[in-house]
Amino acid sequence: MSAVPHKASVAERAARVAEPLIRGEGLELLDVEYLREPSGWILRLFIDRPGHDPLSRDGGVGLEECARVSHAVETALDVEEVVPGAYSLEVSSPGVNRVLRTADHFRRVLGRRVKVKTYGPLGEPGRKSFIGTLEAVGDDGVTVRVEGGPACRIPFRDIAKANLEFEF
Repeated sequence: MSAVPHKASVAERAARVAEPLIRGEGLELLDVEYLREPSGWILRLFIDRPGHDPLSRDGGVGLEECARVSHAVETALDVEEVVPGAYSLEVSSPGVNRVLRTADHFRRVLGRRVKVKTYGPLGEPGRKSFIGTLEAVGDDGVTVRVEGGPACRIPFRDIAKANLEFEF
């Protein structure tokens, strides 16, 4: 019996196979998740239109685009044997509280409200959760102006999870 591949390596291989196909549909791949849920293994692709403002009311991807991408990508993933064993493929919009992983993701939401969680405490008084306005994005990290507090510089290597915080 072979060992189950590392989840990150499956997600990386899936991104390499799916990205050019998604780009060919005039869309972009924003994120890939490969995880175990009660129903089994799920490979989730998050797509959007290039340059789409995540908080605009129009211009995002819809059900038709998701179905088209799913059809285009599913066969390629199976032919390349990217995912070992049975899995479900889900293709969707990243939504308004989208995950932020790359510098480009952060640049798209500059000036907006974000939530950043770190692996360990940073700064004074040693917080691990930063909610506020994204003030700057550099090659090595971001600066978040915490509500009612100072601007905090957070290196990318310390970010465990980050997302856009939609304000209703």
